[in-house]
Amino acid sequence: EMQDKKPFKFAGIQLLTGADKEANLNRAKAKIEEAAGKGANVISLGEIFTCPYSNDYFPSYAETLEDGPTTKLLQSLAKNLKIYLIGGSFPEKKVDSANNVKIFNTCVSFNPSGEIIGIHRKIHLFDVNIAADERSGRPALNFQESLTLSSGETPTIINLPEYNCKIGIGICYDIRFAQLAHYYAEQGCSMLVYPGAFNTTTGPSHWELLIRARAVDNQCYCAGVSPCKNPEFSYPVWGHSTVSDPWGTIVATTSDEE
Repeated sequence: EMQDKKPFKFAGIQLLTGADKEANLNRAKAKIEEAAGKGANVISLGEIFTCPYSNDYFPSYAETLEDGPTTKLLQSLAKNLKIYLIGGSFPEKKVDSANNVKIFNTCVSFNPSGEIIGIHRKIHLFDVNIAADERSGRPALNFQESLTLSSGETPTIINLPEYNCKIGIGICYDIRFAQLAHYYAEQGCSMLVYPGAFNTTTGPSHWELLIRARAVDNQCYCAGVSPCKNPEFSYPVWGHSTVSDPWGTIVATTSDEE
């Protein structure tokens, strides 16, 4: 099936993210340029790369999609480097007609002309309360994205016509929902990309398992792209960005550093 597809090189960027937004954007820029310099045609950042992953930060770091600094930077990089860019995610501030402010966990994708070709607002919010498990040594975890974030409602497929390829986009917790991936496969996607920040409670057990399962279930490539671990902040990021082929073989992975 894949014989008539022109190949492309994919890069997932496992970025160190701190509390300085400008520094985060500059760091993302440098790493995207580095990946493009190594021949990557399709590049993805990780979930929430503009600020630490925390409800304490989402509202104050949120920005509009249309004219915020994050979209502007990613747009110019895609255009200048002539790459497809899947912009991880950032907290997006959206004001509705009644002047209510909502914040979404949003992934914006761009084509090599710098045009927006996909806007994915995380559909399944991460609301969990997991007890510690003494037998396995699993630490407890409590997190509620819905305290600050609103959920998106639509699946997102980006089209890469020169590679005869469609990519289905999900964000983190979206990967747990097999129906979304199945929908993407039915729509003809040959790759799934999930920017995601799993943690040291769920990550060791489920991150690679889910990436490989989605790949095998749907006979497509599947990538999970995470930020790297940053001990300065409360959320214990797992990292381990990983790509699986349709056979479930890990073709690229890393640990928890940048």
